[in-house]
Amino acid sequence: MLRRAGSAKVYKEETTTDEDSDEPSGCPATLEEPEEWLPEVKDKTKGRGRKKKDEAAEKKPTVRRAARPREPKEAKEPKPKAVRKPRAPKAPKAKEGVDKGKEEEESDGVFQQAESLQQVQVKEERLSISMDKAFSNITTTPGAMSGEEPSSSKQLSKVKKEEPEDDFSFDEPVLKKQKTTSAPQGRPIKLKSGNSLRDELQMNWEPIQVLAEKTGVEQWVCRNITQLLQEENTIPFIVRYRKELINHMDADAVRDVQLVLEELCSVAKKSQSIAQTLKKEGVLTSELEQELRSCRSAEDLDHVYAPYKKGSKLSKARRAKQLGLETAALALLQSPQTLELHLWIKPNTEGLSTVAEVATGVEQILADMMAKDGETLTYVRSLCDRSDVTIQSTVSKTALKEQQQQQAADQKGKPKDISKFSLYFEFRCSVQRIQHHQTLAINRGENLKILSVKVNIPDWVKTDFCRWCVNVRWRPQGFARPDLMKILNSAVEDSYKRLITPLLCRGYRTKLTTNAEKESVAMFVRNLRQRLLMCPIRGRVILGVDPGYRHGCKLAVLSPTSQILHTDVVYLHSSGRNREADKLRHLMLKHSCQTVVIGNGTACRETEAFFADLIKSGFFKPLDVSYCITNEAGASIYSVSPEAVKEMPDLDPNLRSAVSIGRRVQDPLAELVKIDPKHIGIGTYQHDVSQSLLRAALDGVVQECVSFVGVDINICSETLMRHVAGLNAGRARSIAEWREKNGPFLNREQLKLVKGLGPKSFQQCAGFVRINPETVHSYGSGGNPDSASAEKPSAKKSKTKTSGSVSNQPNPLDQTCIHPESYNIAMRFLSQVGGSLNQLGSAELRQQVESSVKSSGLEALAQSLNTCPETLQLIVDGLTQPPGFDIRQDFEQADFKRGIVSMSDLHKGMLLTGRVENTALFGAFVDIGVGRSGLIPKRYITPDKLPTDKRRRSLALGPGERVEVRVIDVDLQRNRISLDLVRVLR
Repeated sequence: MLRRAGSAKVYKEETTTDEDSDEPSGCPATLEEPEEWLPEVKDKTKGRGRKKKDEAAEKKPTVRRAARPREPKEAKEPKPKAVRKPRAPKAPKAKEGVDKGKEEEESDGVFQQAESLQQVQVKEERLSISMDKAFSNITTTPGAMSGEEPSSSKQLSKVKKEEPEDDFSFDEPVLKKQKTTSAPQGRPIKLKSGNSLRDELQMNWEPIQVLAEKTGVEQWVCRNITQLLQEENTIPFIVRYRKELINHMDADAVRDVQLVLEELCSVAKKSQSIAQTLKKEGVLTSELEQELRSCRSAEDLDHVYAPYKKGSKLSKARRAKQLGLETAALALLQSPQTLELHLWIKPNTEGLSTVAEVATGVEQILADMMAKDGETLTYVRSLCDRSDVTIQSTVSKTALKEQQQQQAADQKGKPKDISKFSLYFEFRCSVQRIQHHQTLAINRGENLKILSVKVNIPDWVKTDFCRWCVNVRWRPQGFARPDLMKILNSAVEDSYKRLITPLLCRGYRTKLTTNAEKESVAMFVRNLRQRLLMCPIRGRVILGVDPGYRHGCKLAVLSPTSQILHTDVVYLHSSGRNREADKLRHLMLKHSCQTVVIGNGTACRETEAFFADLIKSGFFKPLDVSYCITNEAGASIYSVSPEAVKEMPDLDPNLRSAVSIGRRVQDPLAELVKIDPKHIGIGTYQHDVSQSLLRAALDGVVQECVSFVGVDINICSETLMRHVAGLNAGRARSIAEWREKNGPFLNREQLKLVKGLGPKSFQQCAGFVRINPETVHSYGSGGNPDSASAEKPSAKKSKTKTSGSVSNQPNPLDQTCIHPESYNIAMRFLSQVGGSLNQLGSAELRQQVESSVKSSGLEALAQSLNTCPETLQLIVDGLTQPPGFDIRQDFEQADFKRGIVSMSDLHKGMLLTGRVENTALFGAFVDIGVGRSGLIPKRYITPDKLPTDKRRRSLALGPGERVEVRVIDVDLQRNRISLDLVRVLR
């Protein structure tokens, strides 16, 4: 486990974080930004660089190779276009089309082999929750459900084949392209007439087409997702109950489409806003309006709008145009033989008083035209793509000067620690090979004014660009005198140096930062999802321990249902150890507590040793006591939060921390949702990425986890309830109030009686809400829920909601994942297989369902019930799952132990088992039980060491996964352990 305070800073070298400053004084620090383990840049980037170069080298041969077999007679026609340099950027489109064709040709051979495996479900690419995978282990055997996934297995094969085995890379996000063309279950939703997205955005490009290009998802799927999102459907609802419309895409992929769609809508909105502003200023022309409507990104909009921004100086080109020189500039290109510069001279006018001034004005207009020309920008970008563009960082003069001044003055104030960025004092790397964490570290150093950063474009790009402009794109139509050609050459050079190069550099920096932010957020999301979905420890009395020295160790004894039985403070690290040990033994024997959970903060190691010695000596007999270490990041922040005050009003904040630590093992999801994800101690660089992007992603994954696990609406906390899809803080409060006034919910239909919960909200949340009969029977002690529900309409006659159409009879289907909209189909299916609701989850019903599916096939059964196979599969899962089924039961859980190993016991080459504690962009931290987490550098996490279902993820490891590792190096002086991954344990 990762340790706080002194130990959390072990891996800090290049970056820092202010995360811990948010915690109350005296609280342990959360995991700080772990730093790169002195990476060798060449090792990290070499493989990736080869990949990029190979891809670039294979672009044209791929197009020709694929074109000849299909149309041998016309294979020569595309050559002039391919040779013509301005058209070079269009090659990727051609390649994409050819790749698709080639893929289809290969599908009969290669893809059929992948189909026969059927070892994994659709969502193996990332660590999204796969409901099918979670359910299949309990409901049916692979053979019994042969009709279940013929189409999705086929899609999986094609998705996996999108990336050949030899094209594996951990260095960049996985391509999330979904091959869905052949999906028989896909049925596009027709957008309402007169309300198309293109009409709404009013841009020159087709939104759905651009969305498909940017995300790699088929257009019909993009259209469906867009329609579903416009209808205010939540992502968990879409992924579980509308999977046939999105072709089984996982939540992460749908969220990616949503983010890109929001970006496109933002660009369209910004374009309209700019157009309105320019129209008021009287400078909006039809050409300028078309340019704005053609922009596909915020960078393109900024480039077009920059010369017209209010408050900025008039650009050189605009000043020249106001002098009337635009006609002369056009004449130089269209009829240079008629252009006489001396005729434009006006002696008393600034800018027109001499031939030189006239020539300069013409030159500036031409430079501006070139910098805004789409074909010109496309060509120069294609040149850059074929060149070795690098990003370079050096230590800034300002940082050096400040450090020297502080050293000379011997100031006691905290100096700017520039040594943390020593790796980047003389750093240079290709923009194609730079790692994401390196980009974020450089950005942080630049923001702190410690680093100076610049992008270097090779000189040959300028030479080739200038030659192409003069001889091809901007070649005068007719004979141009040497003096006019000199103006044209100067204009090209000026445009490249003053306008185009800064645009390209900004574009590279923006692209690198955007990609790094997205990958950092994706890493954070994966870590958070695995941390939230740790398997809960049920049926145990837990002793939560928040360790400490001077203020003692705070204790909280929790019942199996997380109720607080006892709280106390013991001083295990003082002179009265024996007396405190007796106190502990009495407390544990009194409550029959055999499980101890220790927070990984200050004094954790000493507290662990104390319990280990007592266990070894048999001090707690007859109890068989074991303990585990859990990450307590954020516990101190939670202990003083409004939620904690409301939940435990009479408890000391320090004791609340012990309660939180114990509950994190009993039910990780229910406890961790109370804490801001940024304080849970996972991920890195969270302060360096877009906070809006991070917040949206984290909120989305919390909602996804809570919804897919499901909540018992009669006992879940209001905090947990607000994260269910379709609910929010207000609706959760209304549900809690209704529950307090009327007693437990008897069925899902009664949710319709809650104030503020409309039909849409009910549709979104109903499938994720559970009504547990045992909870209903044990709820409260007074009042009759039936009578309370019946009296509600009369008590609130002024309200529009009535219970006239809402039954108060229990429905066994309410404890399953089946959505109320499918209850009718479920009942017909039950009667068809000869089962009843009383058999729900029984082995007898499971056997009947399996037999029916095996004999008739899932698709045939779905057709007979007038539904889709996906919906029927969900019904099968719901009917055959045992009561109280939890998708987390097969996930990782906390490690319990009875003894410890010290860091001095380690030696090079030793094989150990451990659990991944956290993952960063540069490696994975593993708890090997020595009080200090070891780091597996990214270069040691290779595909051959991973299970086949993890080879398509960018780092492939996440918190909670058990691994076997080999010790590479132990640095006792610096408290560092370097590990090599041997294998992932299953």
